[in-house]
Amino acid sequence: MTEFLLQSDIAEICQRLGSAAHDFAGKTVLLTGGRGFLGRYFMSMFAHLNEHILETPCQLIAMDNLITAGKEGSEIPEIPNVTFLQHDVINPVKLDHKVDYVIHAAGIASPFYYRAYPLETLEVAVRGTRNMLELATEHGARFTFFSSSEIYGDPDPKHVPTPESYRGHVSCQGPRACYDESKRVGETLCYIFHEKHGTKTNTIRPFNVFGPGMQETDYRVLPNFANRIKAGRPLNVYGSGNQTRTFCYITDAMVGFTLVILKGVPGEPYNIGNPKPEISMVELVKNIEKALGKKVEHNVIEYPDSYPADEPNRRCPDIKKARLQLGFEPGVELQDGLKRFLNWADKVYTGVE
Repeated sequence: MTEFLLQSDIAEICQRLGSAAHDFAGKTVLLTGGRGFLGRYFMSMFAHLNEHILETPCQLIAMDNLITAGKEGSEIPEIPNVTFLQHDVINPVKLDHKVDYVIHAAGIASPFYYRAYPLETLEVAVRGTRNMLELATEHGARFTFFSSSEIYGDPDPKHVPTPESYRGHVSCQGPRACYDESKRVGETLCYIFHEKHGTKTNTIRPFNVFGPGMQETDYRVLPNFANRIKAGRPLNVYGSGNQTRTFCYITDAMVGFTLVILKGVPGEPYNIGNPKPEISMVELVKNIEKALGKKVEHNVIEYPDSYPADEPNRRCPDIKKARLQLGFEPGVELQDGLKRFLNWADKVYTGVE
């Protein structure tokens, strides 16, 4: 099950959840986007919980249309207490038995892919979210929507680190709008269902999550860098190289996500990420050199045509709300996370673009 992930990372996630994980015992969870980067972690997490921690297993129904699943995601493992449905969430689905939690993680999050599939990106976050909200309401289930830090757009520096209360600086037209604006509408749907129907909704806004399992063909910054390191080529830093991000290792992110799913205050959004260090892309290269213990050549180049314009200059979360309400605290230092990811990528990536 975890051939594309690190078994030690899955065990770490489950151990860090502590007693909260037992809330899943005997429950049924519907997971959309089950074969995406985060979806595969959730599938592995529930498999580990069932095998090692829960006295009564949790039943997981995982759905995905496999449009961007790639080779890793398209190989569906046989796991006890897990049912896989190849289904597109923009179409309603009827389930025979009661669902307790709906985790709506379906979406097209890679800039390369949402430029290629703009209408599909829009529909999964709008029509798909409404379908899943209606299902959760019908079943009386808790509902968690995976939004994005992109809903903040390019924040005013006065609002960095960015709290959940920041309303955003986002264009409704342009190459990123299909993703940014559809996630904002998805959040509005969650608000409406919570207010109108009493549905227990939560929204998660992830900030630059990375780790083993990211596919080379996602064309995000760390897979791009790892691919070129494997091939012995210089790294390509887009734009000025001065744009900043914070990076959250997958074990920290999964703990935060799961705490929201189990304990989030109904109706509330939560930033999940690591607020430090906020580093430029050129500084990211230097951190990679430290993690590898060797010099890495890099070039600062223009954005390629395949990459959507209007990239935010800064992205850094304020996680005070998740700390206070959920007890969320990132624990993996950037150097540690980079070492884990790069060691994994060296074994798995082909180095062929």
